[in-house]
This record gives sequence, C-alpha cells and structure tokens, in this order.
Amino acid sequence: MGQNKLNPERKTLSIWDLRQLEAKPKTFLQKAIDRGICFLPFLVTMAIILEYKFAPNYKNFTALDQNKPTNVYAWFIGIFACIYFAQNIAAFFSKKVCEKLRYNAPIYASAFILLLVYDIATLKTAALPLPYFPWPDAILNAIIIDRVILWKSICHSLLLLFTGYFTGAIIGLVTGISAGWSEKARYWIMPLVKVLGPIPSTTYLPIILIVATSLFGGSVFLIALGVWYPVTMTTMTGVNNVPKSFFEAARTFGAKKSALIFKVAIPAVSPYIFQGLTQGMSIACIALLVAEMMGVEAGLGWYINWQRGWAEFAKMYAAVIIICLTFLTVNVILTLIKKRVLSWKDGGVI
Repeated sequence: MGQNKLNPERKTLSIWDLRQLEAKPKTFLQKAIDRGICFLPFLVTMAIILEYKFAPNYKNFTALDQNKPTNVYAWFIGIFACIYFAQNIAAFFSKKVCEKLRYNAPIYASAFILLLVYDIATLKTAALPLPYFPWPDAILNAIIIDRVILWKSICHSLLLLFTGYFTGAIIGLVTGISAGWSEKARYWIMPLVKVLGPIPSTTYLPIILIVATSLFGGSVFLIALGVWYPVTMTTMTGVNNVPKSFFEAARTFGAKKSALIFKVAIPAVSPYIFQGLTQGMSIACIALLVAEMMGVEAGLGWYINWQRGWAEFAKMYAAVIIICLTFLTVNVILTLIKKRVLSWKDGGVI
C-alpha cells in the first residue's frame, strides 16, 4: 500500500498481463503455425459440408422418403464456418482476438471432427445401427419439427429445476449457518444430515409418488432434498472455519449478533456457499431428469421417455442435446455469478 502512495501512477496488472510481458517474441515459423491452428475450425467445418454434400450415402433415398437428408445440416455448419472465417479475418487486425482464437481453436476443431466422424458412421456408412443412431441432419430436423413442444418442455423443466433448487438452497443456507453457529442447532440438524444426506434423493422417489399430493410438488421436494445436503455441509464447514479474530474485531466496533452473522460470517463463508451451490446444481439436474422420466407428465425428461416409447430416436437425441445445452447454460450463468460475487478473492494483481 505504501508503494502505491509513493507511485500513484502505477497500474494494477493481472496474471494475464504479466504473462504477456514475460512472453518471448515469436519467430516467423511459430506465428505461421499459430495462424494455421486458428484456421483449423474453419477448415474442418468446410470439410463437413463437402463430406455431407458430395460423399455418397449408405443408401439411395427416394423423393417420398420422409427420412431423406435435407440441407438443414449443411446450413447449420455453414453458419459456424462463416463465424470462424470472420474471426480469422479479425485476428489479422487484433492481437487479442488472435490469441483467444488460437487458444480455443483446437477444442472447436476437435468437436467438429467428432461431428464429421459421427455423420460418416451413420448417414454415409451405417456403421452405427439405424434407427438407434440417427445422423445429425435428422436430429436438427426433429428439433425444428417439434420446436413448440420442446420449448414448452424446456420451460416446464426450468420451472421445476429452479423451484426445487432455490427451495433446497435456501433451506440449506439456513440449516448450514444455524448448525455452524449454534451448538444447540447442530445437535438437532446433524442427525438429519447424517441420515438423509448420504442417501441419493432419487431413492425416495417411490415414496414421494405415493405420499405427494401432486407430481410437481413431489418433484420439487426430490430436487430440494438433493440440493439441501451439499449446501448445508459446505456452509456449516465454512462457518466453523471462520477465524475467531474476525468476530472479535467486529465486536470491538460494537457489532451485534445479527451483524456478526450477516456482515461477518456469511461474507466470509461465501466461497463455501458457492461450492455447495455448484454441487447442488449437478444433483438437481440429475434429480430433475429422474423425476420427469418416472412421474412428471411434462418436461424434457418426459419428452425423452415419450419419444423413446414410439421409437422416435431422432427426437429423443434432440431432447438430449437440448438438455445438455440447457444445463450447460445454467452452469455458465452460475459460474459468472460466482465470479462476480467472489471477485474480491481474485489474486494476481500488484
């Protein structure tokens, strides 16, 4: 702090900035290799389009065949090809764009290579047995055909997920803080944690289906129970690990008991809380799918069961992909909130 006062013009530098300052200048060959790697996603997407359009299919589809390939997949991959081409053009004018593209290009190219291999193994060679493994174009068309019911299923699943998740998270915070703060509360809470916690919440599904007055309410309880345990344990652990000096310093300034909890304990244990919330989201997603497949009459899990019963495997795969994208988006949002709230913990500045 004293050094900053003596040199007020000094700026804070992140770890990324320090690494850039310490990096050695690249040779012409290294720059050429980096440019080639940046172009990999674009080249692979173009290879997918050429393979899909010109490589022969495993059979000749008739004009009246409902399952015949369309141009949807080619247009879908073409969008990504345009994006990566534009990024490569921008990389010539922006070093930041170039570095980011160079870092992500191998992962993106690998993902598209998997799509290329899967399309060859299904539509082009039928190495994977049909109709159990539909080709990508069939899956995309299934999403377009059932887009209305899929959207309704997504909304129902998210409503159920967040209702159960926030219910379990709030109860977990209350029980975790209470058990970590008070010996009396811990005396009553710990037996419940030891009995209910280690057992997966999905174990209670048959009982919930019998006892619950509604399938939605029973599913909310199932998800909340799964979220409650990790949030309670991590919060309680965090409260127990808060240094006593924090509370002593707050008391010297006249802080009351409520201030010690809300202004000292909770901010100090926020990393533990988010750890429990992250674990709880994974458990909630699993419990959601189990509940929808076993009992709830709506949602993505229900849709998967419905289409599997009619042997509509393309639509089933479409719902699985949407589930993955939905849960990935939810976890990304939770991670962004975590980084925002815990920004005070970020190191690497001078």
